[in-house]
Amino acid sequence: MSNVKKMVITALLIAIGIVLPLTLHAIPGAGRIFLPMHIPILICGIVCGIPYGLAAGIITPLLSSLTTGMPPTAIVPAMAFELAAYGTVSAALMHFVPIKNLYARSYIALIGAMLCGRVLFGIVNALIFSAGDYSMQIWLTASFVTALPGIVIQIVVIPSIVVALQKMKLIDVKEA
Repeated sequence: MSNVKKMVITALLIAIGIVLPLTLHAIPGAGRIFLPMHIPILICGIVCGIPYGLAAGIITPLLSSLTTGMPPTAIVPAMAFELAAYGTVSAALMHFVPIKNLYARSYIALIGAMLCGRVLFGIVNALIFSAGDYSMQIWLTASFVTALPGIVIQIVVIPSIVVALQKMKLIDVKEA
């Protein structure tokens, strides 16, 4: 894929990352439950590669916070690190894991990125919030229990989207 096509796809996915959470705004806590901003960033990393996934991961929560007020300013740093990890790790795993099957590679990239991003989210939150205010229990609850519906949606939807885009020849995810 050309750099121009990757930039256009990245810009489109950043826009989706800003608009998709707005569609759930009427449901209290829906962002923490369904993780709508995460989906386009993970797709961007898998489809476009490291620099684009990294950029989308940093830009999306910042731009969304500035334009819509979501996520709240206090959460933006941790989300930016988390989403940057999603975009970077998913891209790296797609590039370096030597599996030809696109579904399998997408799942490995997705799950590896989700785990790395969640760990980084917890570390940044632990550094931002004063000692004792952020615990392992809070991190596990926020990152895995509350977010379980969003995690399931990501695991079910993202590899299918990537494979469908590849079959329609809208993207070209090269073999590792």
